[in-house]
Amino acid sequence: MTKNNVATAVAYYTAVGEKNIDSIEKYLHPDVQFIGPMARLSGRKAVLDATRNFAAFFKTLKIRTKVGSDDQVVVVYDLDDRIPAAVLMSFQDGVIAKLELFYDARPFEKKKDEIF
Repeated sequence: MTKNNVATAVAYYTAVGEKNIDSIEKYLHPDVQFIGPMARLSGRKAVLDATRNFAAFFKTLKIRTKVGSDDQVVVVYDLDDRIPAAVLMSFQDGVIAKLELFYDARPFEKKKDEIF
């Protein structure tokens, strides 16, 4: 099962990197949970909407490595060759049930004088 989960994790993040949001739906559990430095979300639609917004934020996503054990996979990747990130993915019934992102959110924070 671990090998399939790693392949699914890579396929998911490859689709995210290609900004092919429509194709990632099949990888997500209907009740998928998302935990990140800036948000907590629940449900496939909420995660798809957040991923669509996320994909608009970067030009390239490059997977550096991936490691799987039982029902979990860790993927380490870079955004635009300058922002490192990692995700701990938990699987249930062969699809992603939980995504827990780890990255430095400071580059994405709004400055005090920004209106939007």
